[in-house]
Amino acid sequence: MRAVIGIWRWRHNPLRRGTDLAEAWLALIALVLIVVAAPVAGVVAGSLSRDALYRSVDEQRSRRHETTATVVRKLAQPPLDSDPETSTARDAHSRVVATWTAPDGSAHRDRVVAALQSPHRGDTFPLWTDERGRVVGRPLDRATAATHAALAGFGTAVAVGGLFEGTRRLVVWRMVRRRYARWDHAWDIAGPDWGRTGTGS
Repeated sequence: MRAVIGIWRWRHNPLRRGTDLAEAWLALIALVLIVVAAPVAGVVAGSLSRDALYRSVDEQRSRRHETTATVVRKLAQPPLDSDPETSTARDAHSRVVATWTAPDGSAHRDRVVAALQSPHRGDTFPLWTDERGRVVGRPLDRATAATHAALAGFGTAVAVGGLFEGTRRLVVWRMVRRRYARWDHAWDIAGPDWGRTGTGS
């Protein structure tokens, strides 16, 4: 709004310099780009990210399978962690030796992390594996993928808007520097006795 007011104010002002009008137009162009182009860039980036993440979700769901593992025995926990965040996450899981059957029918036995606070022999828990029975992480779900895509779109919109505003500020800074340089040059031409020329002093 200030850019539009600035352009209108400098339209017929006799004190208007070329740089004043240029600054006002630059502000208006930057405003339009921030309001229009930045959201469009955010929507495009979010859509592309969502499509890529959804493909990843589908691929992970086709290659990862949930199976049921059975606890053979509990393993000793590592030493206590002084960090409350990691220690809380660790306390909710236990390291155990477990057995499970892979989607191809093969039997497996290995050390894994179980989502059990106090596991006992024979307890069961869900476990994600690949086709050969190797332990893998839980596949990404669509809700999480959509959240990541929305964050990517929002971040892109903010970054593009910041780029436009940063470019505007850089151009205005250079224009102001050039204006000051012209003022210094005009002052040098006028001389140190400017205003007293011809007075006989």
